[in-house]
Amino acid sequence: MSNTQSYDVVVVGAGNAALCSAIAAKEGGARVLVLERGPVEKRGGNSFFTDGAIRVAYNNLDAIRKVIPELTDEEAELIVMPEYAEKDYYDDLMRVTGGKSDSGLANQLVSKSYETIAWMRDQGIKFELNYENQSFIQDGKRHFWGGLPIKTEDKGVGLMKQLFARVKELGIDIWYESRAVKLIKENDQITGIVVEKDEESITVNTTSVILACGSFEANKKLRSEHIGEEWEAAIVRGTEFNTGDGIFMALEVGAQKFGEWSGCHSIGTDSNAPIVGDFTKPGDIFKKHSYPYSIMLNNEGKRFVDEGADLRNYTYAKYGREVLKQPGHVAYQIYDTQVRPLLRKEYDLQEATFYQADTLEELANLLPVDKAQFLETIEEYNQAVQEGDYKPAEKDGKGTKGITPPKSNWALRIEQGPFYSFPVTCGITFSFGALHVDTSGKVLNKEEQPIKGLFAAGEMIGGIFYENYPGGSGLMSGAVYGKLAGTSAAQYILGKNAELVN
Repeated sequence: MSNTQSYDVVVVGAGNAALCSAIAAKEGGARVLVLERGPVEKRGGNSFFTDGAIRVAYNNLDAIRKVIPELTDEEAELIVMPEYAEKDYYDDLMRVTGGKSDSGLANQLVSKSYETIAWMRDQGIKFELNYENQSFIQDGKRHFWGGLPIKTEDKGVGLMKQLFARVKELGIDIWYESRAVKLIKENDQITGIVVEKDEESITVNTTSVILACGSFEANKKLRSEHIGEEWEAAIVRGTEFNTGDGIFMALEVGAQKFGEWSGCHSIGTDSNAPIVGDFTKPGDIFKKHSYPYSIMLNNEGKRFVDEGADLRNYTYAKYGREVLKQPGHVAYQIYDTQVRPLLRKEYDLQEATFYQADTLEELANLLPVDKAQFLETIEEYNQAVQEGDYKPAEKDGKGTKGITPPKSNWALRIEQGPFYSFPVTCGITFSFGALHVDTSGKVLNKEEQPIKGLFAAGEMIGGIFYENYPGGSGLMSGAVYGKLAGTSAAQYILGKNAELVN
Protein backbone atom coordinates (compact mmCIF):
# COMPACT_ATOMS: atom_id res chain seq x y z
CA MET A 1 0.00 0.00 0.00
CA SER A 2 1.40 3.38 -0.96
CA ASN A 3 1.62 6.20 1.55
CA THR A 4 -1.01 8.17 -0.36
CA GLN A 5 -4.51 7.05 -1.28
CA SER A 6 -7.54 8.93 -2.66
CA TYR A 7 -11.26 8.65 -1.94
CA ASP A 8 -14.23 11.00 -2.27
CA VAL A 9 -15.47 10.34 1.26
CA VAL A 10 -13.65 8.86 4.25
CA VAL A 11 -15.86 7.62 7.11
CA VAL A 12 -14.10 7.34 10.46
CA GLY A 13 -15.67 4.56 12.51
CA ALA A 14 -17.57 1.36 11.69
CA GLY A 15 -20.65 1.27 13.90
CA ASN A 16 -24.28 1.89 12.99
CA ALA A 17 -23.90 5.65 12.36
CA ALA A 18 -20.69 5.19 10.36
CA LEU A 19 -22.00 2.46 8.09
CA CYS A 20 -25.30 4.28 7.50
CA SER A 21 -23.13 7.25 6.47
CA ALA A 22 -21.02 5.12 4.16
CA ILE A 23 -24.04 3.51 2.50
CA ALA A 24 -25.80 6.87 1.98
CA ALA A 25 -22.64 8.43 0.54
CA LYS A 26 -22.19 5.48 -1.81
CA GLU A 27 -25.82 5.79 -2.89
CA GLY A 28 -25.04 9.42 -3.70
CA GLY A 29 -22.30 8.35 -6.11
CA ALA A 30 -19.22 8.81 -3.92
CA ARG A 31 -16.20 6.51 -3.69
CA VAL A 32 -16.10 5.67 0.01
CA LEU A 33 -13.51 4.39 2.48
CA VAL A 34 -14.42 3.25 6.01
CA LEU A 35 -11.74 3.30 8.73
CA GLU A 36 -12.11 0.89 11.65
CA ARG A 37 -9.57 1.36 14.43
CA GLY A 38 -10.10 -2.16 15.78
CA PRO A 39 -9.33 -5.51 14.16
CA VAL A 40 -12.02 -7.24 12.12
CA GLU A 41 -13.11 -9.37 15.07
CA LYS A 42 -13.75 -6.22 17.14
CA ARG A 43 -15.55 -4.20 14.50
CA GLY A 44 -18.92 -2.55 14.96
CA GLY A 45 -18.36 0.00 17.70
CA ASN A 46 -20.88 0.39 20.51
CA SER A 47 -23.69 -0.66 18.17
CA PHE A 48 -22.46 -4.27 18.33
CA PHE A 49 -23.26 -4.36 22.07
CA THR A 50 -26.79 -2.95 22.02
CA ASP A 51 -29.96 -4.97 22.48
CA GLY A 52 -31.21 -3.54 19.19
CA ALA A 53 -34.17 -1.54 20.50
CA ILE A 54 -34.66 1.46 18.22
CA ARG A 55 -37.10 4.29 19.02
CA VAL A 56 -39.15 5.48 16.07
CA ALA A 57 -42.24 7.65 15.64
CA TYR A 58 -45.05 5.76 13.94
CA ASN A 59 -48.77 6.21 13.39
CA ASN A 60 -50.14 2.75 14.05
CA LEU A 61 -49.60 -0.97 13.63
CA ASP A 62 -49.98 -0.66 9.83
CA ALA A 63 -46.90 1.60 9.79
CA ILE A 64 -45.00 -0.97 11.84
CA ARG A 65 -46.02 -3.74 9.45
CA LYS A 66 -44.48 -1.88 6.53
CA VAL A 67 -41.05 -2.31 8.09
CA ILE A 68 -41.86 -5.76 9.52
CA PRO A 69 -43.76 -7.29 6.57
CA GLU A 70 -43.19 -10.77 8.00
CA LEU A 71 -45.89 -10.05 10.61
CA THR A 72 -48.95 -12.09 9.60
CA ASP A 73 -52.57 -10.96 9.70
CA GLU A 74 -53.22 -13.57 12.39
CA GLU A 75 -50.41 -12.18 14.58
CA ALA A 76 -51.51 -8.60 13.96
CA GLU A 77 -55.06 -9.42 15.10
CA LEU A 78 -53.70 -10.26 18.56
CA ILE A 79 -51.59 -7.09 18.93
CA VAL A 80 -52.60 -3.86 20.65
CA MET A 81 -50.17 -1.18 19.44
CA PRO A 82 -50.61 2.34 20.84
CA GLU A 83 -49.75 5.16 18.46
CA TYR A 84 -46.38 6.82 19.08
CA ALA A 85 -46.57 10.01 17.05
CA GLU A 86 -43.75 12.45 16.34
CA LYS A 87 -45.11 14.71 19.08
CA ASP A 88 -44.95 11.84 21.59
CA TYR A 89 -41.33 11.13 20.70
CA TYR A 90 -40.35 14.81 20.79
CA ASP A 91 -42.15 15.34 24.11
CA ASP A 92 -40.44 12.30 25.65
CA LEU A 93 -37.05 13.54 24.49
CA MET A 94 -37.67 17.00 25.91
CA ARG A 95 -39.15 15.67 29.14
CA VAL A 96 -36.23 13.44 30.04
CA THR A 97 -33.62 16.05 29.06
CA GLY A 98 -35.33 18.79 31.05
CA GLY A 99 -36.09 20.74 27.87
CA LYS A 100 -32.36 21.11 27.11
CA SER A 101 -32.22 19.06 23.91
CA ASP A 102 -31.51 21.31 20.93
CA SER A 103 -34.93 21.72 19.31
CA GLY A 104 -33.62 21.67 15.74
CA LEU A 105 -31.58 18.49 16.24
CA ALA A 106 -34.39 16.87 18.22
CA ASN A 107 -36.99 17.69 15.57
CA GLN A 108 -34.78 16.30 12.84
CA LEU A 109 -34.21 13.07 14.77
CA VAL A 110 -37.91 12.59 15.40
CA SER A 111 -39.25 13.65 11.99
CA LYS A 112 -36.73 11.55 10.05
CA SER A 113 -36.99 8.47 12.28
CA TYR A 114 -39.64 6.50 10.40
CA GLU A 115 -38.33 7.20 6.90
CA THR A 116 -34.86 6.21 8.08
CA ILE A 117 -36.16 2.90 9.45
CA ALA A 118 -37.81 2.29 6.07
CA TRP A 119 -34.53 3.14 4.31
CA MET A 120 -32.63 0.74 6.59
CA ARG A 121 -35.15 -1.95 5.67
CA ASP A 122 -34.37 -1.26 2.00
CA GLN A 123 -30.67 -1.78 2.80
CA GLY A 124 -31.37 -5.27 4.15
CA ILE A 125 -31.72 -4.51 7.86
CA LYS A 126 -34.38 -6.73 9.40
CA PHE A 127 -36.60 -5.57 12.25
CA GLU A 128 -38.85 -7.46 14.61
CA LEU A 129 -41.28 -6.66 17.39
CA ASN A 130 -39.74 -6.12 20.82
CA TYR A 131 -41.98 -8.71 22.47
CA GLU A 132 -39.61 -9.58 25.27
CA ASN A 133 -39.16 -6.23 26.98
CA GLN A 134 -41.93 -3.97 25.72
CA SER A 135 -45.16 -5.96 25.80
CA PHE A 136 -47.44 -7.95 28.06
CA ILE A 137 -50.38 -10.30 27.49
CA GLN A 138 -53.83 -9.30 28.71
CA ASP A 139 -57.18 -10.83 27.74
CA GLY A 140 -55.46 -12.93 25.10
CA LYS A 141 -53.87 -9.97 23.34
CA ARG A 142 -50.30 -8.71 23.23
CA HIS A 143 -50.17 -5.09 24.47
CA PHE A 144 -47.13 -2.95 23.63
CA TRP A 145 -46.06 -0.02 25.80
CA GLY A 146 -43.30 2.53 26.28
CA GLY A 147 -42.91 3.79 22.69
CA LEU A 148 -40.29 1.18 21.84
CA PRO A 149 -41.94 -1.71 19.95
CA ILE A 150 -39.23 -2.27 17.30
CA LYS A 151 -35.81 -3.86 17.56
CA THR A 152 -33.26 -5.08 15.07
CA GLU A 153 -33.14 -8.81 14.38
CA ASP A 154 -30.54 -10.54 16.59
CA LYS A 155 -29.91 -7.33 18.54
CA GLY A 156 -26.86 -5.18 17.76
CA VAL A 157 -24.97 -8.22 16.46
CA GLY A 158 -27.59 -8.72 13.75
CA LEU A 159 -27.74 -5.02 12.92
CA MET A 160 -23.99 -4.82 12.36
CA LYS A 161 -23.83 -8.12 10.47
CA GLN A 162 -26.50 -6.87 8.04
CA LEU A 163 -24.90 -3.41 7.69
CA PHE A 164 -21.49 -4.92 6.93
CA ALA A 165 -23.12 -7.26 4.39
CA ARG A 166 -24.67 -4.24 2.65
CA VAL A 167 -21.35 -2.35 2.70
CA LYS A 168 -19.64 -5.34 1.08
CA GLU A 169 -22.44 -5.66 -1.49
CA LEU A 170 -21.99 -2.01 -2.47
CA GLY A 171 -18.22 -2.38 -2.86
CA ILE A 172 -17.29 0.04 -0.09
CA ASP A 173 -13.69 -0.38 1.09
CA ILE A 174 -12.96 -0.96 4.80
CA TRP A 175 -9.52 -0.70 6.38
CA TYR A 176 -9.16 -2.48 9.73
CA GLU A 177 -6.66 -1.66 12.47
CA SER A 178 -6.54 1.80 10.93
CA ARG A 179 -6.58 4.74 13.31
CA ALA A 180 -7.39 8.21 12.02
CA VAL A 181 -5.11 10.67 13.78
CA LYS A 182 -5.27 14.02 11.96
CA LEU A 183 -7.51 15.96 9.59
CA ILE A 184 -5.79 17.93 6.84
CA LYS A 185 -7.32 21.33 6.15
CA GLU A 186 -6.12 23.66 3.42
CA ASN A 187 -7.71 26.85 2.06
CA ASP A 188 -10.44 26.54 4.72
CA GLN A 189 -11.59 23.09 3.57
CA ILE A 190 -10.84 19.45 4.35
CA THR A 191 -8.40 17.94 1.84
CA GLY A 192 -7.26 14.76 3.55
CA ILE A 193 -6.85 12.63 6.63
CA VAL A 194 -3.80 10.98 8.20
CA VAL A 195 -4.18 7.32 9.14
CA GLU A 196 -1.91 5.05 11.19
CA LYS A 197 -1.99 1.58 9.64
CA ASP A 198 0.48 -1.29 9.78
CA GLU A 199 2.92 0.87 11.75
CA GLU A 200 3.08 3.49 9.04
CA SER A 201 1.46 6.84 8.44
CA ILE A 202 -0.79 7.05 5.37
CA THR A 203 -2.27 10.22 3.96
CA VAL A 204 -5.65 9.70 2.35
CA ASN A 205 -6.56 12.53 0.00
CA THR A 206 -10.27 13.20 0.22
CA THR A 207 -12.74 15.98 -0.34
CA SER A 208 -14.85 15.08 2.69
CA VAL A 209 -14.62 13.26 5.99
CA ILE A 210 -17.50 11.92 8.07
CA LEU A 211 -16.58 11.47 11.72
CA ALA A 212 -18.65 8.70 13.29
CA CYS A 213 -16.24 7.10 15.75
CA GLY A 214 -18.09 7.67 19.01
CA SER A 215 -17.42 9.78 22.05
CA PHE A 216 -14.70 9.60 24.69
CA GLU A 217 -16.25 7.19 27.18
CA ALA A 218 -13.40 4.64 26.89
CA ASN A 219 -10.79 7.29 27.79
CA LYS A 220 -10.37 7.23 31.58
CA LYS A 221 -8.41 10.51 31.64
CA LEU A 222 -11.04 12.40 29.63
CA ARG A 223 -13.88 10.91 31.71
CA SER A 224 -12.20 12.15 34.85
CA GLU A 225 -11.42 15.55 33.34
CA HIS A 226 -14.86 16.30 31.90
CA ILE A 227 -17.43 14.19 33.76
CA GLY A 228 -15.79 13.84 37.19
CA GLU A 229 -13.03 11.99 39.01
CA GLU A 230 -15.37 9.26 40.20
CA TRP A 231 -15.94 8.25 36.57
CA GLU A 232 -12.49 6.67 36.49
CA ALA A 233 -14.17 3.80 38.36
CA ALA A 234 -16.90 3.22 35.75
CA ILE A 235 -16.66 0.19 33.52
CA VAL A 236 -17.00 0.65 29.74
CA ARG A 237 -20.04 -1.16 28.37
CA GLY A 238 -19.04 -1.00 24.71
CA THR A 239 -15.96 -0.79 22.53
CA GLU A 240 -12.57 0.05 24.03
CA PHE A 241 -11.75 2.18 20.95
CA ASN A 242 -14.05 5.15 21.64
CA THR A 243 -11.41 7.40 23.17
CA GLY A 244 -12.37 10.74 21.65
CA ASP A 245 -10.10 10.66 18.59
CA GLY A 246 -12.67 12.09 16.20
CA ILE A 247 -13.82 14.84 18.54
CA PHE A 248 -10.33 16.14 19.16
CA MET A 249 -9.28 15.90 15.51
CA ALA A 250 -12.28 18.09 14.70
CA LEU A 251 -11.50 20.57 17.46
CA GLU A 252 -7.96 20.92 16.06
CA VAL A 253 -9.37 22.17 12.74
CA GLY A 254 -11.71 24.66 14.39
CA ALA A 255 -14.85 22.71 15.28
CA GLN A 256 -17.01 23.94 18.14
CA LYS A 257 -17.71 21.91 21.27
CA PHE A 258 -21.39 21.38 21.97
CA GLY A 259 -23.67 19.56 24.38
CA GLU A 260 -23.29 18.43 27.96
CA TRP A 261 -19.58 17.69 28.35
CA SER A 262 -20.12 16.83 32.01
CA GLY A 263 -22.82 14.25 31.21
CA CYS A 264 -23.10 10.75 29.84
CA HIS A 265 -25.36 7.77 29.27
CA SER A 266 -24.72 5.18 31.94
CA ILE A 267 -26.59 2.27 33.48
CA GLY A 268 -26.61 -0.12 36.38
CA THR A 269 -24.80 -3.20 35.14
CA ASP A 270 -23.65 -6.47 36.71
CA SER A 271 -20.91 -5.78 39.23
CA ASN A 272 -18.83 -8.53 37.63
CA ALA A 273 -19.24 -7.32 34.04
CA PRO A 274 -15.98 -6.98 32.04
CA ILE A 275 -14.23 -3.60 32.37
CA VAL A 276 -14.58 -3.05 28.60
CA GLY A 277 -17.02 -4.62 26.17
CA ASP A 278 -16.28 -8.29 25.46
CA PHE A 279 -16.86 -8.97 21.76
CA THR A 280 -17.28 -12.67 22.53
CA LYS A 281 -20.27 -11.87 24.75
CA PRO A 282 -22.32 -9.30 22.83
CA GLY A 283 -25.95 -8.26 23.12
CA ASP A 284 -26.06 -6.13 26.26
CA ILE A 285 -26.24 -9.21 28.49
CA PHE A 286 -24.83 -7.65 31.69
CA LYS A 287 -27.38 -4.86 32.21
CA LYS A 288 -29.85 -5.21 35.07
CA HIS A 289 -32.97 -3.29 34.08
CA SER A 290 -35.80 -4.68 36.19
CA TYR A 291 -34.89 -2.33 39.06
CA PRO A 292 -38.33 -0.59 38.98
CA TYR A 293 -39.64 -3.79 40.64
CA SER A 294 -36.81 -3.72 43.23
CA ILE A 295 -35.54 -1.55 45.96
CA MET A 296 -31.85 -0.66 45.60
CA LEU A 297 -29.62 -0.41 48.65
CA ASN A 298 -25.98 0.61 48.99
CA ASN A 299 -23.22 -0.80 51.21
CA GLU A 300 -24.53 1.32 54.08
CA GLY A 301 -27.87 -0.44 53.78
CA LYS A 302 -29.68 2.66 52.53
CA ARG A 303 -31.85 3.41 49.49
CA PHE A 304 -30.76 6.31 47.28
CA VAL A 305 -33.21 6.67 44.34
CA ASP A 306 -36.91 6.38 43.59
CA GLU A 307 -36.73 3.08 41.75
CA GLY A 308 -40.29 3.51 40.47
CA ALA A 309 -40.09 7.15 39.37
CA ASP A 310 -40.97 6.28 35.77
CA LEU A 311 -40.93 3.48 33.23
CA ARG A 312 -37.49 1.91 32.89
CA ASN A 313 -37.06 3.44 29.40
CA TYR A 314 -36.92 6.92 30.92
CA THR A 315 -34.73 6.38 34.01
CA TYR A 316 -32.11 3.73 33.23
CA ALA A 317 -29.70 6.09 31.45
CA LYS A 318 -29.40 8.36 34.49
CA TYR A 319 -29.46 5.83 37.33
CA GLY A 320 -26.03 4.44 36.49
CA ARG A 321 -24.44 7.63 37.79
CA GLU A 322 -26.47 7.34 40.99
CA VAL A 323 -24.98 3.88 41.54
CA LEU A 324 -21.51 5.28 40.83
CA LYS A 325 -21.97 7.82 43.65
CA GLN A 326 -22.49 5.07 46.23
CA PRO A 327 -19.71 3.75 48.51
CA GLY A 328 -17.57 1.32 46.55
CA HIS A 329 -19.51 2.27 43.37
CA VAL A 330 -21.91 -0.60 43.98
CA ALA A 331 -25.57 -1.16 44.87
CA TYR A 332 -27.83 -4.15 45.44
CA GLN A 333 -31.17 -4.72 43.72
CA ILE A 334 -33.42 -6.59 46.14
CA TYR A 335 -36.36 -8.76 45.03
CA ASP A 336 -38.60 -11.33 46.63
CA THR A 337 -40.28 -14.33 45.07
CA GLN A 338 -43.43 -12.34 44.18
CA VAL A 339 -41.59 -10.36 41.50
CA ARG A 340 -38.79 -12.77 40.57
CA PRO A 341 -40.81 -14.22 37.63
CA LEU A 342 -41.28 -10.68 36.23
CA LEU A 343 -37.57 -9.98 35.84
CA ARG A 344 -36.07 -9.50 32.41
CA LYS A 345 -34.20 -12.25 30.61
CA GLU A 346 -30.76 -10.96 31.57
CA TYR A 347 -31.42 -12.00 35.20
CA ASP A 348 -31.62 -15.64 34.15
CA LEU A 349 -28.37 -15.77 32.16
CA GLN A 350 -25.42 -17.72 33.50
CA GLU A 351 -23.42 -14.46 33.53
CA ALA A 352 -25.77 -12.90 36.11
CA THR A 353 -24.27 -12.41 39.57
CA PHE A 354 -26.78 -12.90 42.39
CA TYR A 355 -27.29 -14.01 45.98
CA GLN A 356 -30.29 -15.99 47.20
CA ALA A 357 -31.53 -16.74 50.70
CA ASP A 358 -34.70 -17.94 52.39
CA THR A 359 -34.82 -15.01 54.82
CA LEU A 360 -33.80 -11.36 54.65
CA GLU A 361 -31.46 -11.92 57.60
CA GLU A 362 -29.67 -14.69 55.72
CA LEU A 363 -29.50 -12.49 52.61
CA ALA A 364 -27.94 -9.65 54.63
CA ASN A 365 -25.29 -12.06 55.91
CA LEU A 366 -24.28 -12.87 52.33
CA LEU A 367 -23.68 -9.21 51.41
CA PRO A 368 -20.92 -6.74 52.40
CA VAL A 369 -23.48 -4.30 53.84
CA ASP A 370 -24.35 -2.70 57.17
CA LYS A 371 -26.67 -5.54 58.14
CA ALA A 372 -28.68 -3.74 60.82
CA GLN A 373 -29.35 -0.75 58.55
CA PHE A 374 -30.08 -3.04 55.60
CA LEU A 375 -32.84 -4.84 57.52
CA GLU A 376 -34.15 -1.60 59.03
CA THR A 377 -34.40 0.04 55.59
CA ILE A 378 -36.41 -2.88 54.21
CA GLU A 379 -38.70 -2.87 57.23
CA GLU A 380 -39.30 0.90 56.89
CA TYR A 381 -40.00 0.44 53.19
CA ASN A 382 -42.43 -2.40 53.84
CA GLN A 383 -44.32 -0.29 56.38
CA ALA A 384 -44.51 2.61 53.90
CA VAL A 385 -46.01 0.59 51.02
CA GLN A 386 -49.56 1.75 50.24
CA GLU A 387 -52.50 -0.31 49.08
CA GLY A 388 -53.42 -0.38 45.39
CA ASP A 389 -53.44 -2.50 42.26
CA TYR A 390 -50.02 -3.69 41.19
CA LYS A 391 -49.61 -3.29 37.39
CA PRO A 392 -46.03 -4.07 36.37
CA ALA A 393 -46.39 -2.99 32.70
CA GLU A 394 -47.70 0.52 33.39
CA LYS A 395 -47.25 3.30 35.91
CA ASP A 396 -49.65 2.09 38.58
CA GLY A 397 -49.30 4.80 41.23
CA LYS A 398 -48.87 2.10 43.86
CA GLY A 399 -46.26 3.87 45.93
CA THR A 400 -44.95 4.52 49.40
CA LYS A 401 -45.77 7.14 52.02
CA GLY A 402 -43.51 8.69 54.62
CA ILE A 403 -40.07 7.60 53.43
CA THR A 404 -37.31 9.37 51.50
CA PRO A 405 -36.69 8.69 48.72
CA PRO A 406 -40.20 7.52 47.94
CA LYS A 407 -41.05 4.72 45.56
CA SER A 408 -43.69 6.21 43.26
CA ASN A 409 -44.86 3.10 41.39
CA TRP A 410 -44.67 -0.69 41.67
CA ALA A 411 -44.20 -0.68 45.44
CA LEU A 412 -44.77 -4.19 46.84
CA ARG A 413 -43.76 -5.34 50.28
CA ILE A 414 -40.59 -7.45 50.21
CA GLU A 415 -41.78 -10.28 52.40
CA GLN A 416 -42.09 -13.57 50.53
CA GLY A 417 -38.96 -15.72 50.38
CA PRO A 418 -36.78 -16.76 48.82
CA PHE A 419 -35.13 -13.36 48.51
CA TYR A 420 -32.65 -12.26 45.84
CA SER A 421 -29.91 -9.65 45.58
CA PHE A 422 -28.28 -8.64 42.29
CA PRO A 423 -25.16 -6.46 42.80
CA VAL A 424 -24.70 -3.72 40.21
CA THR A 425 -22.08 -1.13 39.39
CA CYS A 426 -22.00 1.71 36.86
CA GLY A 427 -21.32 1.07 33.21
CA ILE A 428 -20.77 4.06 30.91
CA THR A 429 -22.24 3.83 27.41
CA PHE A 430 -21.28 7.13 25.80
CA SER A 431 -20.48 10.68 26.82
CA PHE A 432 -22.90 13.45 25.86
CA GLY A 433 -20.28 16.12 25.14
CA ALA A 434 -19.33 16.25 21.48
CA LEU A 435 -19.35 18.57 18.45
CA HIS A 436 -21.71 21.25 17.17
CA VAL A 437 -23.29 19.75 14.08
CA ASP A 438 -26.20 21.12 12.06
CA THR A 439 -29.33 19.21 11.09
CA SER A 440 -27.78 17.95 7.84
CA GLY A 441 -24.65 16.55 9.52
CA LYS A 442 -22.25 19.43 8.78
CA VAL A 443 -19.71 20.16 11.53
CA LEU A 444 -19.79 23.80 12.61
CA ASN A 445 -16.90 26.06 13.60
CA LYS A 446 -16.86 28.56 16.46
CA GLU A 447 -18.69 31.08 14.26
CA GLU A 448 -21.33 28.38 13.71
CA GLN A 449 -20.46 28.12 10.03
CA PRO A 450 -19.90 24.73 8.35
CA ILE A 451 -16.32 23.52 8.06
CA LYS A 452 -16.19 22.66 4.35
CA GLY A 453 -15.96 18.93 3.80
CA LEU A 454 -16.40 17.90 7.45
CA PHE A 455 -19.45 15.97 8.65
CA ALA A 456 -20.35 13.98 11.76
CA ALA A 457 -22.92 11.47 12.98
CA GLY A 458 -23.91 9.33 15.95
CA GLU A 459 -22.41 9.98 19.36
CA MET A 460 -20.23 12.74 17.89
CA ILE A 461 -23.25 15.04 17.69
CA GLY A 462 -23.59 17.07 20.86
CA GLY A 463 -26.75 18.78 22.06
CA ILE A 464 -29.37 16.04 21.70
CA PHE A 465 -29.05 14.27 25.05
CA TYR A 466 -28.68 15.98 28.42
CA GLU A 467 -28.69 14.24 31.82
CA ASN A 468 -30.91 11.46 30.51
CA TYR A 469 -32.09 9.65 27.41
CA PRO A 470 -35.23 7.92 26.09
CA GLY A 471 -34.33 4.27 25.51
CA GLY A 472 -33.62 3.32 21.90
CA SER A 473 -32.81 6.88 20.79
CA GLY A 474 -29.09 6.27 20.33
CA LEU A 475 -29.41 3.75 17.51
CA MET A 476 -32.09 5.92 15.90
CA SER A 477 -29.98 9.07 16.13
CA GLY A 478 -27.00 7.19 14.71
CA ALA A 479 -29.02 5.98 11.73
CA VAL A 480 -30.82 9.28 11.08
CA TYR A 481 -27.73 11.46 11.26
CA GLY A 482 -25.58 8.80 9.60
CA LYS A 483 -27.84 8.80 6.56
CA LEU A 484 -28.01 12.61 6.59
CA ALA A 485 -24.23 13.02 6.88
CA GLY A 486 -23.59 10.53 4.07
CA THR A 487 -26.12 12.23 1.81
CA SER A 488 -24.69 15.68 2.62
CA ALA A 489 -21.13 14.52 1.95
CA ALA A 490 -22.10 13.07 -1.44
CA GLN A 491 -23.90 16.29 -2.37
CA TYR A 492 -20.83 18.27 -1.31
CA ILE A 493 -18.66 16.10 -3.61
CA LEU A 494 -21.03 16.72 -6.53
CA GLY A 495 -20.82 20.45 -5.88
CA LYS A 496 -17.02 20.36 -5.78
CA ASN A 497 -16.89 18.37 -9.01
CA ALA A 498 -19.24 20.84 -10.67
CA GLU A 499 -16.90 23.67 -9.62
CA LEU A 500 -13.97 21.86 -11.30
CA VAL A 501 -15.94 21.36 -14.51
CA ASN A 502 -16.88 25.03 -14.61
